[in-house]
Amino acid sequence: MAYDKFNIINSSAIPLNMDNVDTDQIIPARYLKATERKGFGDNLFRDWRYDSNNEMIKDFPFNNKNYSGKILVAGKNFGCGSSREHAVWAIYDYGFRAVVSSFFADIFKNNCLNIGVLPVQISESFLSELFNEIEKDNDSLFEINLPNQSISIMSNGQSESFNISNYKKENMMNGFDDIDYLVDRKEDIITFANKISH
Repeated sequence: MAYDKFNIINSSAIPLNMDNVDTDQIIPARYLKATERKGFGDNLFRDWRYDSNNEMIKDFPFNNKNYSGKILVAGKNFGCGSSREHAVWAIYDYGFRAVVSSFFADIFKNNCLNIGVLPVQISESFLSELFNEIEKDNDSLFEINLPNQSISIMSNGQSESFNISNYKKENMMNGFDDIDYLVDRKEDIITFANKISH
């Protein structure tokens, strides 16, 4: 399933300054029954956004109207726990196009790259700078430049690079998942298959 192409985004960010956030917290298990990728954003961090009476929990960052943006800045070891793709579907459906952390669980990171959410892994010191910048100004802008593999704080020009495989980078920039990539190479595959069959 194709998704939005990712090149450069300039956006404010929503902070979630908590370590070891697992996929059951990102999308509780009771919301995994749907088979389509739509609608999961409504239940992103459901048990942290709403109490047992379905009342909004005011001090959770997602419920703070001062925070907005396409970037989620999260604590260390984000996306640990079970391997459910639904966690990333929920993040994408909510409107995030990138998650920034100092460490991601491997399966979660790969799911992000397959679903169209860019996982930007940076140093703990630069992550602290991002949290400080958001605390200082909720509307602070950040630039994530995929072609250059960099993330920058727009107010002061501080920047750090991040790693991504060339294959996943190309897919993100084209809005491809693994199947889209193969479909795009269909003619080359047919040509190669014909060559080796003779």
